[in-house]
Amino acid sequence: MAVTLSENAAKHVSNFISRRGKGVGIRLGVKTSGCSGMAYKLEFVDETQGEDMVFESHGVKIIVDPKSLPYLDGTELDFVREGLNEGFKFNNPNVKDQCGCGESFNV
Repeated sequence: MAVTLSENAAKHVSNFISRRGKGVGIRLGVKTSGCSGMAYKLEFVDETQGEDMVFESHGVKIIVDPKSLPYLDGTELDFVREGLNEGFKFNNPNVKDQCGCGESFNV
């Protein structure tokens, strides 16, 4: 089981943690939400918890709770710029369907 970052995403996260002045990595998880059932959670982490799964990609730690891992296994988090918009893109091979707005998914 693994979760990874693209090189662009890792640079973006590293730069943000440096500007923030603290943090050990990012937490990626899922929550029940939206019209398709699940939505991604993404937040910066100052310290890990005992049950956390920790992955490292391009020098950045990705922390995932055990309940979210089955839904995120194999996911690559990318950071993309499309025109004037920029943001994280979740390349998750487990997704079977997404809502029209792209905010939620189901597996």
